[in-house]
Amino acid sequence: MTEMPMFPLGSALMPGEHLPLRIFEPRYREMLQDCIDSGDMRFGVVLIERGSEVGGGDIRTDVGTIAEVIEHRRSAGGTWALLCRGVERIRIDEWLDDAPYPRARVSTWPDPPITPKEWDRWLIQLEQASTRLIDFLASYTHENKQDLPLPRLARPDLPASEYTYATAAFMPITQADRHRALCAPDVGTRARVLAEAITDAHSALQFRLQE
Repeated sequence: MTEMPMFPLGSALMPGEHLPLRIFEPRYREMLQDCIDSGDMRFGVVLIERGSEVGGGDIRTDVGTIAEVIEHRRSAGGTWALLCRGVERIRIDEWLDDAPYPRARVSTWPDPPITPKEWDRWLIQLEQASTRLIDFLASYTHENKQDLPLPRLARPDLPASEYTYATAAFMPITQADRHRALCAPDVGTRARVLAEAITDAHSALQFRLQE
């Protein structure tokens, strides 16, 4: 169990995913300065279930991701521009006092092993669902002469956990589905959650874009 500063956000961060942040609230500016002074540029990111990112009083989830600051720049006005990267999944064991900024005791939460045979089955399902969605969006943008950014497939040579997290990061699914994927107890469950979420997103986009 480790104590670390926490940054509740309106979005779920996946391990391996990049996260740009602008720090302007005094409490989080103090948090970042403490990270710089200690030499440990990591903090936890959790999804806000209810409430706002600004001002406190939010209701937070109990599963998140450790973020590591890989670039930081301070403006003349004292705000910070950060580029962070998700490192690994965590469980929140205990929330501590929010003064001067949110902190918690956390434990890392790795996935249990998955057999190659089982992973191959899930990999095929995820690739098929993702490819159908990407192909639909590519066809739509071509036919309607629109320049929309297209999601991309995760690299198939990634380890199973990394592949599922990358898929959650790349696909246009809801924050609720991203968080469900993050909370999945194992790779197979996460792959199933993602395949369903991607299929739902595909159906919703077809309905919205073809009205």
